[in-house]
Amino acid sequence: MASRLNPYLSFEGTARQAMEFYQEVFGGTLALNTYGDFGQADTPLADKIMHGMLETPSGFTLMAADAHPDMPNTVGTNYSISLSGDDDTELRGYWEKLSADGSVSVPLDKQMWGDVFGMCTDRFGVPWMVNITAAAQG
Repeated sequence: MASRLNPYLSFEGTARQAMEFYQEVFGGTLALNTYGDFGQADTPLADKIMHGMLETPSGFTLMAADAHPDMPNTVGTNYSISLSGDDDTELRGYWEKLSADGSVSVPLDKQMWGDVFGMCTDRFGVPWMVNITAAAQG
């Protein structure tokens, strides 16, 4: 799979409604996973969206989630740019360059869903997410 670059939006508890709206607007296939799906079933976040992805017939992708209470979320800056795929070398190379002289909020490391994931802000203030699929590691 080629690496993918797309916007990643963050919401204050309305990710499901927003992504369903965007599906009505753009069409396509919508996949929504809750925090409960990933082991947080007995928490107030259980029904909130941990990761949502809309793949449209036009070939673009939109991703979104409900912001975790520990992560600041401000309208106007509630986005990141996501890089994802299975090319470990390529994506780690992007990570190294993007995080250099910037800040790392989530180190690039294996996560509970099995992928390697990290979040950083580059030296120009642009927030990035890098996700390397588990298939690339096996």
